[in-house]
Amino acid sequence: MELNVLNEQGKTVAAADAVFGREYNEALVHQIVVAFQANARLGTRAQLTRAEVHHSTKKPWRQKGTGRARSGMTSSPVWRGGGRAFPNSPVENFSQKVNKKMFRAAMATIYSKLVADERLTVVETIKADLPKTKAFADQLKTMGLNTKTLIIVEDEELSDNLILASRNMKDVLVVPPRYADPLCLLYFDKIVVTKAAVAQIEEMLA
Repeated sequence: MELNVLNEQGKTVAAADAVFGREYNEALVHQIVVAFQANARLGTRAQLTRAEVHHSTKKPWRQKGTGRARSGMTSSPVWRGGGRAFPNSPVENFSQKVNKKMFRAAMATIYSKLVADERLTVVETIKADLPKTKAFADQLKTMGLNTKTLIIVEDEELSDNLILASRNMKDVLVVPPRYADPLCLLYFDKIVVTKAAVAQIEEMLA
């Protein structure tokens, strides 16, 4: 298939159908996004077991004759303020395994959906001559990119000036293809990819 190049009338770039022309698989994309978020999750929750709560070992009341249920100590999980039977732990592992083949298929599906929805734009190249945010913002405005924009550039195109010029823009993110994760691709309104990055994406996913 052919992808149109922005600001160059009639010029196109060849793209692999296996990466940019696949049929959309919503279930696969959902599974990958959920796994990506789960793998980024940290075990920051902690609860106390019945051995860790502050309590007395004294028996609350005598075993027989009160008419109430038997009770050994106030740290029991059935008591208010007692320990948890199955507490959450800081070392809890939330990660989900994702096969390489499944991940590549999901990423190709997302890129194909972006092309079909006209949210993906190909440009010849993107450069920043100076590490100035205003100049880079004006450059994007000239290209008609006024919304949340993800810019994917080839590794050699990712210069220090480009990083410094874009890092203060809250709605713009510049990354190489290997850091374009599924969550970013779905979050940003516009995806701008350079011609060199298109070839690198195909190499990664084909």
